Amino acid sequence: MDEECRNCPALCETRTQVVHGYGDVGADFLFVGERPSAAADDVGVPLVASASDATDGDSEGKSDGLRRILERLALCDATSPADRPKLENVYLTNLTRCRDPERPPTDEEIDNCEPYLNAEIRMINPEVLIPVGERALAEIATEYTTTPATELAFPDAHATTIRGRGFALVPMVEARAQTDEQTQAWVEHFAALMASDYRQTKGRRER
Repeated sequence: MDEECRNCPALCETRTQVVHGYGDVGADFLFVGERPSAAADDVGVPLVASASDATDGDSEGKSDGLRRILERLALCDATSPADRPKLENVYLTNLTRCRDPERPPTDEEIDNCEPYLNAEIRMINPEVLIPVGERALAEIATEYTTTPATELAFPDAHATTIRGRGFALVPMVEARAQTDEQTQAWVEHFAALMASDYRQTKGRRER
């Protein structure tokens, strides 16, 4: 993982640092957002929260909502620091590694970062991928399911399980955009999945 990546010259000028994935490298559950939030760009950990996230207009803002979800599922230690959450069985990453505060990533920038995401997925070898938000759902669905990405969209895809090629997908509406009912629905759905025999067998290598 290149800490000085310069594949996207425009982002090199706006980022604070390259933000690669973070969490349990033996995780069954891998969350994929769109881009680093303002807090993630600052501390170098994807999908972390800060007080400013809720008002900066970021598509990944209010990431503390995701943390609260993980805490409810006993996947994050509630006593761990906000900028260095202690995760169990969870790995967090994004489609892109660098942040422009004024705009979402371009298709070219997502393509440039795809080798990093692919390397993380191969390294972690998760059982379940959780695309967070529309952009992540479109990219992950295209790569890892046989269902046309155009048939998968929010809010219908939220809190559902989609069987993919070697992975199950459980899409999530971005934390800042979720209603209380959507949050509860996703937590209940994911808790039921965790209690089930969710591990895939076809096309999987041994863990």
